[in-house]
Amino acid sequence: MSDGRRVLVTGGAGYIGSHTAKALALAGHAPVVFDDLSNGHREAVLWGPLVIGDVRDRATLEACMREHRIDSVIHFAGLIEVGRSVREPDLFWDVNLNGVACVLQAMRACGIDRLVFSSTAAVYGQPDVVSTEPLRETAPTQPINPYGDSKLAAERLISACAKAYGVQGVALRYFNACGADPAGEIGEAHSPESHLIPLAIEAALGLGPALTVFGRDFPTPDGSCIRDYIHVSDLAQAHLLALDANTGAEGFIAMNLGTGRGFSVLEVVEAVGRASGRPTPYSIGPRRPGDPACLVADSQLAQDRLGWRPSFTNLDEIVASAVAWRRRPAFGERLLATAKEVA
Repeated sequence: MSDGRRVLVTGGAGYIGSHTAKALALAGHAPVVFDDLSNGHREAVLWGPLVIGDVRDRATLEACMREHRIDSVIHFAGLIEVGRSVREPDLFWDVNLNGVACVLQAMRACGIDRLVFSSTAAVYGQPDVVSTEPLRETAPTQPINPYGDSKLAAERLISACAKAYGVQGVALRYFNACGADPAGEIGEAHSPESHLIPLAIEAALGLGPALTVFGRDFPTPDGSCIRDYIHVSDLAQAHLLALDANTGAEGFIAMNLGTGRGFSVLEVVEAVGRASGRPTPYSIGPRRPGDPACLVADSQLAQDRLGWRPSFTNLDEIVASAVAWRRRPAFGERLLATAKEVA
């Protein structure tokens, strides 16, 4: 362990944060989880200590960094629900931007110069609706909701601090995170749930209502939206590799994370049916405002800079890991309450 990093994982009790803490520990690093447990789960903190706190509380952050002799930070803590960001934009800007500002200030006070930031494809906004080309980092960044706005602003703040103070910052823009730990120790436990794959699984297993497919009139082969689904364990590995990324003369770099292959909503529905052994009930609803037809990542930059390659590229394999978790979730009150109903 003496050669490993001591990494503060903010939001480490959450979905992607907990998978990253596990990847860090398995790689010989020492993760320390910092989370207010508003969306995370204490039961997901299986690797390293848990410090309960709000990322907007600079004093608590700084005390934690000093006590645990932190040398690097991976920052996940934040709000992610797009619809809620439209209803409560001031809260999203406060948590997602001021949280990053407090993390950066605490890092500077403690002499820590390495930050990996959990960003999102939402910074790109709504690309050309007829394009099927994978998105590169050079694509225009024009967010269409406060969630994407706040994440892009956070990226710009990190970049500015890289220039001003010598911070080494890496922003990882991922597309549709999905799946669960293959060992079944941790998984997705949001409440309420808003992601396609878990909602489709709940519909198939009879644990939730029939799925609504938003739009079947897109210019795609089956008329439904196409998205790039990236397994959460692959995301975790990318964050681990980013701790040693060369950020270049600017001290900051943003990289996409995805498989480079898109699957339609209806293809996901069929994959859930195969993995669960049950048909997935669904209905067709109207398009949601701002939904582009196709969003697929060009992750060549991450492959070149990090040496990263996704291990899970088969949709059936990805969905199967999520189904296995939903059948036997280890935590999450809503999940545990309904899991016993699964035959």
